[in-house]
Amino acid sequence: MIRINLLPFRADRKKENVRRQVSLFLLSLVLVLVVAFYYNFVLNSKIGKLNKKIQNTNTELTKYNEINKEIARIKKNLENLRKKMAVIEQLESDRHAPVVLMDTMTQVLVAKRMWLTNLIVEEKLVKITGIALDEKTVADFMVRLQNCGLYSNVELKTVKRTEVEKTNLKGFQIFCTKVPPQQPKPVKKRKPKRVKA
Repeated sequence: MIRINLLPFRADRKKENVRRQVSLFLLSLVLVLVVAFYYNFVLNSKIGKLNKKIQNTNTELTKYNEINKEIARIKKNLENLRKKMAVIEQLESDRHAPVVLMDTMTQVLVAKRMWLTNLIVEEKLVKITGIALDEKTVADFMVRLQNCGLYSNVELKTVKRTEVEKTNLKGFQIFCTKVPPQQPKPVKKRKPKRVKA
């Protein structure tokens, strides 16, 4: 009978299995390390891109902040200019106001029946003193003042009998509030049309 010694074969087989398992373990470890390094590289790449985007965004933000400061400065200058223009327009309106008020006063007088002796114009208050032939003339004058649009709150303060050159007349004093006159709106000039030759 032939005897075969299987012990070394089994030992070799065990060694082979251990080698396989160790090599599989090492291969798995290397694969895990490769995947980890690749994932780390990808994440670092994304982080780099995001940092670059953040830096670009901060640069743009700084630029836009400068532009916003410039816009705020321009708006402030425009507001100052608007205020100055409003003051100029008010001064222009105030310059013409006395002429308009006096012209209106001459238009509302009852001709040949009354005369003004004193006209005091304060901020908003207008004090009118004069002489009329009778109370009806004074009443007509007050109605005309109220309806002209430049005076409001027309109020008769006093009416007294006054003698002028041996004639009995009525001296009166009227207070009213001045309404600012409306400035006529400027007419826009039309540009002439070009004629094709």
